[in-house]
Amino acid sequence: MTVADMWFDPKCPWAWNASRWLLEVERVRDVEVRFHVMSLWLLNKGRDGLAEWYRNWLADTLGPVRVLIAAEHKYGTPILRDLYTALGNRIHHDKARIGRELYVAALAELGLSTDLADAADDPAHDEALRRSHHAGLDPVSEDLGTPTIHVGRNAFFGPVVTPVPRGEAAGRLWDGVLLVSGTPGFFELKRGRTESPRVD
Repeated sequence: MTVADMWFDPKCPWAWNASRWLLEVERVRDVEVRFHVMSLWLLNKGRDGLAEWYRNWLADTLGPVRVLIAAEHKYGTPILRDLYTALGNRIHHDKARIGRELYVAALAELGLSTDLADAADDPAHDEALRRSHHAGLDPVSEDLGTPTIHVGRNAFFGPVVTPVPRGEAAGRLWDGVLLVSGTPGFFELKRGRTESPRVD
């Protein structure tokens, strides 16, 4: 069994696609996926030169990650898998507005305490968030963001993919990602994005 640890911010559509791909990989390869929280708000805090649209886009990203961190503290890390899915379906498919109503609905769907929605406005969770964030991103060595994946001691950003590969196509991408990311001295493979993320 190979363990893949993925760090995500629930608002990021590219992370959402990567997470759905990894869940598909579990179906076709001997892989277990574990989810962890990072924060695009924290990653970009204090950065100069951010585009105005992106600065505005980041404005509501801190609340959801605080709720996730609070849920992880109360229920354990495995809860992040289902809570990410419950939040992500609402954010990416239903286009729900990020806020208390979203948090309460996602928590209620899983039978979790809806009081955890209060965590969105509570900075007491930020130290645990920082620890989780840095555990995921520091081994990548650059401020690359999400999706970030660790497989053993191998840590990398990506893949950035749309649409989500399914079935054996997901498995082949997994095989290729492991091959190139595990090659000593391999750093980057990239091409220009020609489309926006399609979520399914």
